Amino acid sequence: MDPTHFLYLARPPRPTFVHDATPAEREIMGRHSAFLKELLEQGRLLLAGPCLDGAYGVAIFKVTDAAEARALVERDPAVVAGLFTPELHPVLIGLLAG
Repeated sequence: MDPTHFLYLARPPRPTFVHDATPAEREIMGRHSAFLKELLEQGRLLLAGPCLDGAYGVAIFKVTDAAEARALVERDPAVVAGLFTPELHPVLIGLLAG
């Protein structure tokens, strides 16, 4: 099956989160970052990072289907800990810088 892409939006607990995370939240974010680095090394993540206006964290997954994308989100330590509220959206990448 051809790979498909999903936009992962991770809503933080508050708009100022990227600037004022507590020590406990930073610990969870360390695990979240390690999780994303693992996906990057596996070729299942194209990009990831926070929106500086506090709206979302953003990632693009390269997976085989929607079930795989959902499984990744459900394993995200920030979602498991209840820190992020996730959304998934299928994406057709029409243009990609190389």
